[in-house]
Amino acid sequence: MTKFYKMKKGSLHLSVIAIGLFAVSCGKPASQDQLVGDYSNRINYKAPTPIGMVSIPPGVMKTGYSDQDISHSLDAEVRNVNMSGFYMDETEITNAQYRQFTNWVRDSIALTTIGEFVDHEDGSQSLNWRYKIRYDDPEVLDELMGLYLDPMQTVSGKRELNTTALVYTHQFYDYELAASNPQDNPMDYVKTVSIPIYPDTLVWMRQFNYSNNEPIARQYNSFQAFDEYPVVGISWHQANAFCNWRTELWKDGRESKGLYFEGSFRLPSETQWEWAARGGRQLSPYPWGGPYTVNQKGCYLANFKPERGNYSADGGLYTVNAKAYWPNDYGLYNMSGNVAEWTSSAYDQSSYNTNIMSDLNPEVHVRTNENDAEWLKLKVVKGGSWRDPYPYLNISNRDYEFADTAKAYIGFRTIYVQTQQSLGQ
Repeated sequence: MTKFYKMKKGSLHLSVIAIGLFAVSCGKPASQDQLVGDYSNRINYKAPTPIGMVSIPPGVMKTGYSDQDISHSLDAEVRNVNMSGFYMDETEITNAQYRQFTNWVRDSIALTTIGEFVDHEDGSQSLNWRYKIRYDDPEVLDELMGLYLDPMQTVSGKRELNTTALVYTHQFYDYELAASNPQDNPMDYVKTVSIPIYPDTLVWMRQFNYSNNEPIARQYNSFQAFDEYPVVGISWHQANAFCNWRTELWKDGRESKGLYFEGSFRLPSETQWEWAARGGRQLSPYPWGGPYTVNQKGCYLANFKPERGNYSADGGLYTVNAKAYWPNDYGLYNMSGNVAEWTSSAYDQSSYNTNIMSDLNPEVHVRTNENDAEWLKLKVVKGGSWRDPYPYLNISNRDYEFADTAKAYIGFRTIYVQTQQSLGQ
């Protein structure tokens, strides 16, 4: 009997534990034994708005040529597409903003070379960004000799930064390939990319023969008078490296404070760019509406090549301040003119084909290898620039350039997507 009693007592004890666990698993006491959902994944959620960005709402757009097809390529027929919302930079990325990127790469290389790291409890390390690098200290410069050119190798005869050493290396997960091969090891689709990121300052010299552009080539990317001008001399690959860096910078800052983070910065697709540029105006040829490039007072509304090549008639001989002229109805400056802008989309004449492309956030990507045909490496460029006549300012106009090419008239701006907000709910 004693043995039986002990068993019953043990059974009773287990029953009490089970009932207690069930009561705990039901959630908050206020649930009253009803299905109320599990919100244990909640963190400090407050959807952030990145500095310098404006909100572009979701909606339906008639995309395609709304005016003349100057290239007669017939590659952008009018059709309806549905767009999710996103945030977009109100201006093109400026010299000062891109310089923050190049300085970060320089400093990260310097900290690694000097050996300034912070040890974490989990055994990992990170760079010690609180350490102030004394670039004016001869001993420090001796340690960082790989970052600088010897005075004997420079035109000025002084020690100068070796811009070719500024290489940004990052990893990304190839979701598209991983989704196509779910049976494979996910780590097989972690890709490593290294990109030299300093702007090509000599584009001003190479692209304009028999033209005295040496002064602007020497000063444009570094002199303070051009800080708020759009950065140029940037390839498509460099623009994407900037997007990755900006994402990691934003992510680290948010997570260090225990704040919510999602998404990433990236180049807009061709359709996203067009949706934002129209500013809610269906089939308008320009961001300000149209059909003219001047207002009622005869003042030009963008920076381009007016009349028969009178570059300065619009107020700017080359590029102008990134906030020059009036913004469109979404608050975006210079979506047409000033500098043309890289998009994430590959150039394909069938991009607007309704029989092929989706009508929900359409986008075209092409995977290329080093030995692929050159035409497969073309990327869509939008908006026209300071060196283009007015037809190139048409929002629907499609231009293209090779992804590894930098020009004195091509820049970029980024977008940022917060999934839930982008749906307009």
